[in-house]
Amino acid sequence: MNIALVAHDGRKQELLSWVKYNQAILSKHNLYATGTTGRLIEEITVENPGIAGTLTCPFRGKVTKLLSGPLGGDQQIGAMIAEGKIQMLIFFCDNLIVQGHQNDVSALTRLAALYNIAFATNRTTADMLLTSSLMDNPEYRIQLPDCIANYANRELK
Repeated sequence: MNIALVAHDGRKQELLSWVKYNQAILSKHNLYATGTTGRLIEEITVENPGIAGTLTCPFRGKVTKLLSGPLGGDQQIGAMIAEGKIQMLIFFCDNLIVQGHQNDVSALTRLAALYNIAFATNRTTADMLLTSSLMDNPEYRIQLPDCIANYANRELK
C-alpha cells in the first residue's frame, strides 16, 4: 500500500513518534512524505534487534520525499491521490494556527475525502487505520464514489 505522511511543524514530533511506534507495520508499505517530514522520518533510529545496544535507521532510503508542503508537496500528494497512486493519507495538521498555504491544505483534504482514501488527521485514527484487518487484505479495493464518474462524464451546454 502507498501511504502518504504529512505533518505541520507543530505536530511533526507527534508524527515521528507515531511512525517510530508503528515502524514494523509501516516498513512493509511504500511511504511518501512532504520534504522535511520525509527527511525526519528517514532519521528515526530504533534499537537494532540483532545487536543489542546498537541503533538502526529503518526508514533510511525508504521514503519517497516530495517537495515541502508549502512549496508544492501538498499538491503533489493531492495529484497522486487523484491518480490512484496513494491509498492512505496520514496528515497530522496543526488546527490551532492558520497555515500560509491553507488553500493547499484544504485542497489536499478535499481530495482525500473525494477519492475515498483512508485518511487520518490524528494519532488515534491513524492507529485505527494501520491496525485494520483490511490493511493486508488483497481483495479490498477502494470504491470511488459515483459523483466522480458523473462529474467526469457530465454534459456541457
